[in-house]
Amino acid sequence: MCGRFELKTKFEKLPKVLKKDYPSGLDSKYETQNLIRPNDPVLVIKNEGKIKTTFMTWGFISPWAKDPFDKERPRPFNARSETVEEKKLFSGSWKHKRCLIPASGFFEKKYRVRKVNHETFWLGGIWSKWTSPDGAELESCCILTTDPNDLIKPLHDRMPVIVPNGYEEQWTEQVKDADELKGLFAIMMNWSPDGWLVEDLKKKETDQMSLF
Repeated sequence: MCGRFELKTKFEKLPKVLKKDYPSGLDSKYETQNLIRPNDPVLVIKNEGKIKTTFMTWGFISPWAKDPFDKERPRPFNARSETVEEKKLFSGSWKHKRCLIPASGFFEKKYRVRKVNHETFWLGGIWSKWTSPDGAELESCCILTTDPNDLIKPLHDRMPVIVPNGYEEQWTEQVKDADELKGLFAIMMNWSPDGWLVEDLKKKETDQMSLF
């Protein structure tokens, strides 16, 4: 599960692929985020013929929803990678609308998981486009989850899918057939805990308080 994450990377240090085609003014208006929650706008790269950076709402809105703002209807912020191919809500996006969400860390309870070197990494996701009768568009996304590796297992029974650097094109492009789609599962299972760190934020808070 992934219900909170952060993006504390400065704009100049963001992955180069994210800065190839981005919204006008992002370089001057960009701000780091210490805590990103469901329903917040998130920075995303998608691919509709070419990789493009955009903002989406974190919380998956069905493309056939009558009212995307109906609070009674769930807006999933996570989707299980094992069943994403079968679920009606997600299957179309899994085939044609996969995205990557940059993060510098994610949270499980009172723990932060990040790279030892503080490098930005990619959360693997899927996205959806809702279109109103008058043509207005609203794009939303959710983060895929998978079984935990040895680093995350003590914290939670699920963890976000981490897509390694270098797979941005392969992950986001539209696949031609079922075999190409199956090849993506190997990417999702490729996250080694080497070079990663779990920080106990509760202990950090206690240590900081003891200084005063």
